[in-house]
Amino acid sequence: MNQSNNQTKKYLGIDWGLSRIGLAIGDDETNMAVPFKVVSSLKNILEILEEEEIDAVVLGSPLKMSGADDLNVKFKKFSKEFKKNINIPLEYIDERLTSKAADALSGDKKNKASRDALAAMIILQSYFDKKNAGNL
Repeated sequence: MNQSNNQTKKYLGIDWGLSRIGLAIGDDETNMAVPFKVVSSLKNILEILEEEEIDAVVLGSPLKMSGADDLNVKFKKFSKEFKKNINIPLEYIDERLTSKAADALSGDKKNKASRDALAAMIILQSYFDKKNAGNL
């Protein structure tokens, strides 16, 4: 993992789902997120954290449209297990409407894999935008 304060920090954005987990990668030098891939398990994510030398993670947190916390049991279990297995910062960000935005970007609702990676990109880009605006 990159640990030097002089190095660019590399981020992994995650759009969690029951069957697919979309991933995006970005860094704090460019403040740009790009779709990376879609995986199916926590084990896959942990391998990518090491392979890609990720410094921090941004995890999309499911909320109701009203803003109320609506973390379902399976997401809570995933999040808890994930936190136990990493030693880098983990941030949560509102993921409402990211799948719909990903559909609009891709124009193809049938390609769910790319939709999940695009949703992860939107989650991570939203984090960068809020951080740069001083809202985090």
